[in-house]
Amino acid sequence: MRRIIVGGVAAALLAVAPAWADLKPGTQAPDFTAPAYLAGKPFTYRLADALKSGPVVVYFFPSAHTSGCNIEAHLFSEAIDQFKAQKASVIGVTAGKVAELADFSKETEHCGGKFPVAADPGAKIAKQYDAPLKMAGMTMPMDLSARTSYVIVPDGEVILAYSNMSPTDHVSQTLGAVKAWRAKHP
Repeated sequence: MRRIIVGGVAAALLAVAPAWADLKPGTQAPDFTAPAYLAGKPFTYRLADALKSGPVVVYFFPSAHTSGCNIEAHLFSEAIDQFKAQKASVIGVTAGKVAELADFSKETEHCGGKFPVAADPGAKIAKQYDAPLKMAGMTMPMDLSARTSYVIVPDGEVILAYSNMSPTDHVSQTLGAVKAWRAKHP
């Protein structure tokens, strides 16, 4: 399900032509450790530790405190209890405005303190996941990640890779994949 819908994003992103995630279902997800925030409190996030408790949704977003990213974070926060019911966790990862992640993680209109967000300076993690933001015919002034979501199951396998610059479908796509996996792995 690869498609691009552009709308509700900053004018600079209107020329977006993201590289579709090459990290395909069935491949092993790269492990990562990153500085993160949950409800404004800093901690070190370790994917390997999170996978011990169940599936993990790793969603990359371009930047905190931007229109589409605010919407996406709020949608994930509204759905977090549904993910928890499936024994799954969610982590947002961004290279944009990392100095603002503490506030972004706790603000009600964004993450609401319900799931962590991790800083990815230089989009190093995004590059491992083949999720850097690329502009058609343009050089980016900084490294940012595209809007790409992955569902990773406890053995480290990617079962969903979903790229779409529209923030509205990432929750339904990832939750659907988690529920389908959970139905086969009660």
